Amino acid sequence: MPANYIKQILGAKVYDIVEQTPIDYAPFLSSRIDNQVYIKREDLQPIHSFKIRGAYNHIAHLSEEQISKGVVAASAGNHAQGVAYAAQMLKVNATIVMPETTPEIKIMFVKGYGAKVILHGDTFDQALKLAITIAEENGSAFIHPYDDPAVIAGQGTIGMEILRQHSGPLHAVFIPVGGGGLISGIGTYIKYLRPEVKIIGVEAEDSACMAAALEKNRRVMLSEVGLFADGVAVAQVGKEPFKLAKNCVDEVVTVNTDEICAAIKDIFEDTRSIAEPAGALSIAGLKKYFSDKNLHGKSAVAINSGSNTNFDRLRHISERTELGEHREVILAVTIPEKPGSFRKFCQVLGKRNITEFNYRYADNTEAHVFVGAQVSDSENRDALIKRLRNKGYTVVDMSSNELAKLHIRHLVGGRSHGEQNEKLYRFEFPERPGALLSFLKGLGQRWNISLFHYRNHGAAYGRVVVGFQVAENDEKEINKYMKDFGYRFWDESDNTAFKMFLS
Repeated sequence: MPANYIKQILGAKVYDIVEQTPIDYAPFLSSRIDNQVYIKREDLQPIHSFKIRGAYNHIAHLSEEQISKGVVAASAGNHAQGVAYAAQMLKVNATIVMPETTPEIKIMFVKGYGAKVILHGDTFDQALKLAITIAEENGSAFIHPYDDPAVIAGQGTIGMEILRQHSGPLHAVFIPVGGGGLISGIGTYIKYLRPEVKIIGVEAEDSACMAAALEKNRRVMLSEVGLFADGVAVAQVGKEPFKLAKNCVDEVVTVNTDEICAAIKDIFEDTRSIAEPAGALSIAGLKKYFSDKNLHGKSAVAINSGSNTNFDRLRHISERTELGEHREVILAVTIPEKPGSFRKFCQVLGKRNITEFNYRYADNTEAHVFVGAQVSDSENRDALIKRLRNKGYTVVDMSSNELAKLHIRHLVGGRSHGEQNEKLYRFEFPERPGALLSFLKGLGQRWNISLFHYRNHGAAYGRVVVGFQVAENDEKEINKYMKDFGYRFWDESDNTAFKMFLS
């Protein structure tokens, strides 16, 4: 099988419209982690994503009869743009089914390339089913985003370019993983010619379908998928990519949202370009891999797979960046409620930048302070916490508390003394015009809402936290109601951040 794919990669027709993207040396990041880091700039493609390679390669190999019937695809973003752009260049009619949650800017670009857009469903899977049905009914070629040999071969041309551009020692290539088309194409080619080079996949920890599949030696369907890195938000790795990945992937690293945000900043500092979350996955994984294994003096290439992100997402990304770099710590600190306490507490913090400081009077004995402070690294963070505790303060590190980072930091000061038996739930729902109203209507009127906080991060999903007044004998009923509600949710009623600042 690998030899067959090598022929397909060598014979790929991507260079009719795709230029060989550069590999940029990352001097700041290299110096910081004491390894030689190179970034493969797929964000510089005509559609600002590698997806143009596979889409064009598939369409370019269609027969005249197939071309006459057009092509169909399903995607919420980069694959849709890749198919639409490739079809326009080859003068082929294209129909793209996109979820209704797709941001308007992506729909605009796909239409701008001349494709017909059909909006259907809230998820990629719903759009996919309709796209397959349309293709079958019309006899059109269906262009799968990753589970397709021609698409995999098109993406594999990146591996061919890497070996041409970097002929010296190379420890590893770090590749973002969604459905597996990119890593299986690049990995197959590189392992065939340079088997000593490690192929490291990188996944968001809440959508790690490749890691789960390799661990169990079979494809696994994830019950839930996180959506921050929406370009790789896939519940199950593709069948064909998994066959190839079993023979060419050495390891998979998983990273969290904060680490991805920090990687976006790393890429910006070295290239002055802004990667989308999925595009920055490889850098986040590279940093974690070298840190965990304590490696120095090695050379590695990371794939920046794309830069198609909404401008309004940058606010959320910038908030999380310092946490991902371990340069900020979020603490809940209990101090005495008496004159001079604030001044004394600030003296203990010392001469460091304070990124956030929130407080509201609770009672006449003690106060809870929500504070963000700049630190140099994890060791410095631990030293600060130890210093505060040695001075008699009760300290809770909230740097990994999603409720605290997404909602509580914007709600501190909203404590209520009159709410009894309050239950708190955190939700995600598909984001589109009218989505918040639909969500509220779905909540019904059985339980009084005692707290509500919503933030739009420019992503495909909105995030809401809701408090309800619930009688003790009603708790089982509301838990059942939430499970049947139809939205992804978390019961945060026992969350320390909620108890300290809002309950």
